Amino acid sequence: MRVLSGTQPSGKLHLGNYLGAIKQHLEDQQVHECFFFIANYHSLTTIQDAARLRELTRDVALDYLALGLDPARACLFRQSDVPEVTELAWILSTVTGKGLLERAHSYKDKTAKGIQPSMGLFCYPVLMAADILIYRSDLVPVGKDQVQHIEMTQDMAEYFNNTFGRPVLKRPEPKLNEAPVVPGLDGQKMSKSYNNTIPLFDPPKAVRKLIMSIKTDSTPVEAPKDPQTCNVFSLYRLIAAPAERDALAERYRAGGMGYGEAKGLLAETVERLLAPARERRAALAADADYVEDVLTTGGRKAREVAAAVMSDVRDACGIVTARRS
Repeated sequence: MRVLSGTQPSGKLHLGNYLGAIKQHLEDQQVHECFFFIANYHSLTTIQDAARLRELTRDVALDYLALGLDPARACLFRQSDVPEVTELAWILSTVTGKGLLERAHSYKDKTAKGIQPSMGLFCYPVLMAADILIYRSDLVPVGKDQVQHIEMTQDMAEYFNNTFGRPVLKRPEPKLNEAPVVPGLDGQKMSKSYNNTIPLFDPPKAVRKLIMSIKTDSTPVEAPKDPQTCNVFSLYRLIAAPAERDALAERYRAGGMGYGEAKGLLAETVERLLAPARERRAALAADADYVEDVLTTGGRKAREVAAAVMSDVRDACGIVTARRS
């Protein structure tokens, strides 16, 4: 099975990204043919500083490699290294109705918040569909709130195939991520949009300071506490070993432990998880040529697949290009 997923370079990757998606990607590379791309075209809807976008794009590559992505098993590349994806996006837009795009949850959510939409934001689902279809992806890992993106992609593939009378574009299926919602510092879903994240590779002292700021209630130290309603425990249980999780839950219920101590245990557990990756990331950051080689090699592999698909797409719809000498 070919699995595809993209990550926007729009800010520092955080614990929610790791527990909600990256961890699954690293598991997928052991059993599937994986294509993971850095969605720098998509980021232009929010990041419009050239130097910043270049830096964030490289940071995503460093983060994935440090966390365990194996270039021998998975293809890691920049979206912009495969220009065929934007060509396919245009062709898909010619067979896709405006009404489908107007129904996109992400578009409606942003306009409801008063965000003035650009055409890039409005047409975002078309480029996302092109990202998926250009590699004839079988599975796309998503959370339940992202299934609509895959359904829209399925619709666009069907529109193209029906319009031109050929089954050129493969129907992808969502690979539902069973990971629970990762709570942020304020108890909401951890998200850069809410400014409530724990960055993966900030210095340990900075990470600890953030963890100590997690919102809790005013239950006294000596009183029993419900671990199921505590933001600190909600994060701890996603990272700690089962025995550690059960032991802390028992201490919550017994009373006599303050939230400060629980936050300290969470900080230690997070550091234990991230310290090895932080060391690997520092070594990778010092070897810029290696990181660029990984992305360039991945881009070549991805483009070979995309070029073959685009040849079929052009042939189906009658687009003629010059012969390569």
